[in-house]
Amino acid sequence: MQTLLKPDLKLELKPDQQLITELQSMGLRLTDPTEGAASRRGGAGPSDHKAVTVNGHTVMIPVHTASSWSSPYVAAPLDLSGNSTVTRNGFPVGVISFPKPPRFYKMQTMDGIPYSQIATLHGSDVLATTILQSCIRYESRKKSCQFCAIGQSLAAKRTILRKTPEQLAEVARAAVLLDGIKHMVMTTGTPNATDRGAAMLCESAFAVKSAVDLPIQGQCEPPNDDMWFQRMKDAGIDALGMHLEAVTPEVRARIMPGKADVSVERYFDAFEKAVGVFGHGQVSTYILAGLGDTQEAILRTCEKLIAIGVYPFVVPFVPIAGTPLEDRPSPSSEFMRELLAPLGAMLGEGGLRSSDIKAGCGRCGACSSLSTFEKKTS
Repeated sequence: MQTLLKPDLKLELKPDQQLITELQSMGLRLTDPTEGAASRRGGAGPSDHKAVTVNGHTVMIPVHTASSWSSPYVAAPLDLSGNSTVTRNGFPVGVISFPKPPRFYKMQTMDGIPYSQIATLHGSDVLATTILQSCIRYESRKKSCQFCAIGQSLAAKRTILRKTPEQLAEVARAAVLLDGIKHMVMTTGTPNATDRGAAMLCESAFAVKSAVDLPIQGQCEPPNDDMWFQRMKDAGIDALGMHLEAVTPEVRARIMPGKADVSVERYFDAFEKAVGVFGHGQVSTYILAGLGDTQEAILRTCEKLIAIGVYPFVVPFVPIAGTPLEDRPSPSSEFMRELLAPLGAMLGEGGLRSSDIKAGCGRCGACSSLSTFEKKTS
């Protein structure tokens, strides 16, 4: 694969591509925050965001962060067509709309738990759940990931601690029937230092697949036994996410001191084993740009990931209120463009496309404009 570590500074962006990239870095001020599907605060990401559709492409845009409150971008109230004009410093720059609130949000279980506390809508057609709304590291700031807000939505009673397989199956079936959900993301706080959540994913995926035919991405840290990859596949998980978040040891140790105990080398060993089970392009990793890694370091890591068939889903870091990194700014739109443009070319050379992923964050693509930079090769 050709190395593409130097970004093309003369890159010409399409208007929608530039608007999405800038909105994800700067955020958006809403004239009417109640329009469209509800925004999300706290919890597992994307948090402090709202789903916004730009020319048919639904993305998650920060609306509750410090930067969004001072953003030059403002969304006007909806017009009669259900669209909103976005202005930058008072000048119109684009038109957006908002996905409608899902109908399954109006339902609840027999014991009175709202479906929205069991799983939520991400983007426009993705069902997402955090099976265990806790983590073995979260209560210790010496070990917890400094950007994590997994306990916030639980403390605010917007979710429940543990979603049972039966609850997830019930909600997933309703979401498919009522709202046309296309795929599902199952993540979890890390419950232990052995299977690291793989067992929970297995029982949950098996229950959902028994109730409805829905592609599922499971997300966890690399388990201690590689046999878990086959077990997850056999249970009904179609794609797997194991998230690096940061790529250099120095940044990982500072930003995620507990998770950094699982080395980058172990991740790459797990990636190779997982690709052998799930297939080329069906394993992905989430990388947060803006935590301190340079563009060059991220691109070098992405090049190695692509070479073994792993899709590197690179997203801009967004600070969440109440976390140690709440005052750290998001990376600039220029930083993201200079990173995503060469990465898009690398994905094309490596034969990886978000649209080929069966389920998950990379397929959804709402937390990054990366998919708009993907380039096909003949």
